[in-house]
Amino acid sequence: MPTLEPIITTLAQLAEPQSDYPSIHITGTNGKGTTSTLTAALLCSTGLRVGTFTSPDLHAVNERIAVNGEPIDDVEFVRLLERLADVESVSAIALTRFELLTAAALLHFSDEGVDVAVIEVGMGGTWDSTNVIASDVAVLTNVDLDHTAVLGSTIEEIATDKVGIFRSDAIAVVSTTNAVVVEIARERAAAIGTELWLIGENFDLERNDLALGGRSITVRTPYERYEDVLLSLHGIHQGFNGATAITCAEAFLGRALGEEVVVSTLSKAKMPGRMELIARRPMIVVDGAHNPAGMRALSATLDGAFHVVGERRCVIGMLSGRDVNDMVAPLVALGFTEFHCCAPHSPRAVPASVVAAAVRSIGGNAYEHPSAVAALAHARERSTDEDLIVAAGSLYLVAQVREEVLHLTSRHLD
Repeated sequence: MPTLEPIITTLAQLAEPQSDYPSIHITGTNGKGTTSTLTAALLCSTGLRVGTFTSPDLHAVNERIAVNGEPIDDVEFVRLLERLADVESVSAIALTRFELLTAAALLHFSDEGVDVAVIEVGMGGTWDSTNVIASDVAVLTNVDLDHTAVLGSTIEEIATDKVGIFRSDAIAVVSTTNAVVVEIARERAAAIGTELWLIGENFDLERNDLALGGRSITVRTPYERYEDVLLSLHGIHQGFNGATAITCAEAFLGRALGEEVVVSTLSKAKMPGRMELIARRPMIVVDGAHNPAGMRALSATLDGAFHVVGERRCVIGMLSGRDVNDMVAPLVALGFTEFHCCAPHSPRAVPASVVAAAVRSIGGNAYEHPSAVAALAHARERSTDEDLIVAAGSLYLVAQVREEVLHLTSRHLD
């Protein structure tokens, strides 16, 4: 039976640091990381001191815990872990890795005196270790089939778990129009007294057009209308994330952000590992699409944002818990020339042979490789300057490809 008791008890022994500041809680199958980052950036642009807790990290665990966009440094991070170890020695409660990181983040934000913390759910909502905060604003980006072994095998079950982050006398921003999900959100909000802001009703993404360098979006919120704003992120889905972030920030503030804040912040937005161009000749794009819905969004973006006259190759690897055929089908249908299959660096990785078999079963051409580095090397060897290489399927894979291409060092905490 899932329980939040270990982290609740630990935080109680630390004098409830999560109660020292207001918070925003963000969940959803996809888009919650981008929405969290954009929301924090918008609030930071108003002059607030903003903490963010996100997951997973790409290259260093420090990335998960940041204040005003600056990750926690090693010395402070170790100090926090030592404090938590002291609590564990007294309570005899051993937290999981994610519980430990959650507690460290909530404690750090108290130490830093943040004005608000933006907290991204790790998985689900109701039983996620972040669900110990009494958030002023909750956000549900969307719901699709993912983590079905834990959250449930239907949209209804997963949505019910995710709306568990809603709070009484608070605002819940819902940016999906899925009728099943909206009804579940309505029922939860009515039951506990949450003010519900729905896309298409209380706020809207009126325009979401391809633009040079990203998307041009027009957003209507309860407080303001922002027209033809450049969002420097690629993908139709990022337009929705941008609109949700604006609305979320304004729900927290209780007022409009203002044109200057919105325009200046979104035009400088960056999300490493999400529809990110990291090399040219050949063009290499990495995207953390890690479930079928993410793969469909990636496929919908490629032709417009990253059109090439040459061939397209995919370096692909994924974690267990997803239907492999559903993951590869959108890219095979798009006409990729080759798939270079590998297992990301994770104990939950799907073997390269399984991914390759799925590609071949629907008519794709697949190679199997012992590592992401080997898969990328082979794809580059077979590509010309006019070709495109896309790395997708898992953020763990994306991290390995970024490290290889950009000469970065991994500092993961295993």
